[in-house]
Amino acid sequence: MSIEFIGFIGTHHASEIHPRTGPHLDRDYIEQLARAHDEAGFDLALIAQHSTSADSSFVAAHAASVTRRLKVLIAHRPGFIAPTLAARQFATLDALNGGRTAVHIITGGDDAELRQDGSFIDKDTRYARTDEYLEVLRREWSHDTPFDFSGHYYQVEQAISLIKSPQTPHIPLYFGGASDAAIRVAGKHADVYALWGETYAQVRELVTRVRAEAARHGRQIRFSLSLRPILADTEELAWARADAILEQATALAERNGIGRQTPANEGSRRLLAAAAQGSRLDKCLWTGIAGLLGARGNSTALVGTARQVAEALLDYYDLGIDTFLIRGFDPLEDTLDYGRRLIPLTRQLLAERQATPAAHSTTQGALS
Repeated sequence: MSIEFIGFIGTHHASEIHPRTGPHLDRDYIEQLARAHDEAGFDLALIAQHSTSADSSFVAAHAASVTRRLKVLIAHRPGFIAPTLAARQFATLDALNGGRTAVHIITGGDDAELRQDGSFIDKDTRYARTDEYLEVLRREWSHDTPFDFSGHYYQVEQAISLIKSPQTPHIPLYFGGASDAAIRVAGKHADVYALWGETYAQVRELVTRVRAEAARHGRQIRFSLSLRPILADTEELAWARADAILEQATALAERNGIGRQTPANEGSRRLLAAAAQGSRLDKCLWTGIAGLLGARGNSTALVGTARQVAEALLDYYDLGIDTFLIRGFDPLEDTLDYGRRLIPLTRQLLAERQATPAAHSTTQGALS
């Protein structure tokens, strides 16, 4: 089993340590960052979705147009357009960019943000709606003859799409959400289930639960983990860089009046549970930014030399993770650095391990 790397393309230069510069939608920056991911050897790049942000599908279309091999992973919130229309939109983009489209389903865990787009239903209802949405979406992608669907939220008659994805069996579906309701939907529909950067113990537990849910539907599922690697030439310099990032993030949060808030979603609560155990966990997992900002999204890091971080990634690989979403606090510079030092080394170490599996099996017990 190989490793897949996902990056992140923002619409403007910003991070927890960099205030936004330029317009919200900076075309030149999108192009520069997309090309950097292409050059760095990333397999995909995520384009995020928010109730106040630029449309992720159009940003993804532009990113794909300026790259050669990079796939785009489009964050998509079900329920705001018809699933039949969404299916045809994604299939159209996938046909135009040569099969370089994937979709990341995020039902949404922040009620206040979702109300900005007119959604006032509760979380469990959102996931029930997502279940039907994905059922219709997948049928539209895969059926060659018209189909009917009659659910609580969606009803269609004689639906069919004449535009099909060049990918087999269809465009890959990534899925985020750690609540019980989310896991039930993921087990039924997701191709790849996405976790945030948790401890080894947390990842083992959640992977086991999702696998069991997928097995109930006769399915197998892959897993993705999101992390913020912090690299330096020595371990000491890497941790010094992490300390500097925390100092910069603290100052920027204070300047912007951003404090730690009680998270609304289960994924953030799981990260804060990890942060409560300490700022340095397992081999090199760092929870400093998650603890500072209330685990708002992908906010835990692996800190160390490129080899130390690569070895930690392979520890997660041993737990069932074959996809890593990695992005830095210095977005462009870290993207290029990952391409120089982290991505090729991780793949090299995995290839060496797979060439001598017996030697690896003697060292794997620590994670069991």
